[in-house]
Amino acid sequence: MTEKRIYVEQRPQGDYAVRRPNSERASDVLPTQSEAIQRARQLNNGIAPHVERVRHTSKGKPDQWRKP
Repeated sequence: MTEKRIYVEQRPQGDYAVRRPNSERASDVLPTQSEAIQRARQLNNGIAPHVERVRHTSKGKPDQWRKP
């Protein structure tokens, strides 16, 4: 099941990478998180991607994952 997962991660440049686990290169890089989530769904047959948290909240840290 791991090979079906896809992730949306924020890059140091401020844009967002869509990638599969253990990949060396991103499948796509987009300027906004929303666009990256849409692209990840296209690449993964409509299955929701795992999205990196990019803001601090009282319930989570940025190094945790969520489903949109």
